Amino acid sequence: MATALPLTMRRRLLAALLAAAVPPAFALKGAATAQVRLSQAQSRAFQAWMVRIISAQLEQGPTPRWQHRDCAGLVRFAVNEALAVHDAKWLRANGIGTDRRLPPELGLTPEQAGLRNRWVQADGKVGHFVTALALVQNNSRFVARELGQALPGDLLFFDQGDEQHLMVWMGMRIAYHTGTVKPDDNGLRTVDIQQLTMWKDTRWQPTVDNPNFAGVFRLSFLS
Repeated sequence: MATALPLTMRRRLLAALLAAAVPPAFALKGAATAQVRLSQAQSRAFQAWMVRIISAQLEQGPTPRWQHRDCAGLVRFAVNEALAVHDAKWLRANGIGTDRRLPPELGLTPEQAGLRNRWVQADGKVGHFVTALALVQNNSRFVARELGQALPGDLLFFDQGDEQHLMVWMGMRIAYHTGTVKPDDNGLRTVDIQQLTMWKDTRWQPTVDNPNFAGVFRLSFLS
């Protein structure tokens, strides 16, 4: 019969296993809260709408309907609008024309539609606002640290210890908001993957050898 490990050794072993299972970010911890999910078809339509909405902000400038101008605010706005009903009134309000490029409607159930403006915050409460850290920690799930695993609409999470930052994978490019707004600069940026991988400040390179890059995350309600 095998001899049981002492309690302190068992605890150390468990801690080591848990540490190996999560990405090496400073502030990132915890798991996404279980919630209502979209079907695979709905998830693909949602991701297409999210990318289309962010693209409109990049092309035309921020809509007045997007109030909190920072990296997490861009994600919250795009997610909430992607979950909306995209009728003619919505298209006009967002400056998006009716054309064949528009994704299909999600066809949400009332329960799924309730995901809109519903974020799990750091203290576990649900509300309209959520920080970048809580958005990833409590509302997303880890996918990988390799960008090859990312789907359009996935989030790239950078943890600099005293601050966190989100970027959005758009398929061929990466979009984000700098967190600051000036009269001549709306804070929106888009870069291709090669540019970001070779970024002079290595803390922002989305590579597996960068300890500040926690990895790719997917919103937890997507299939």
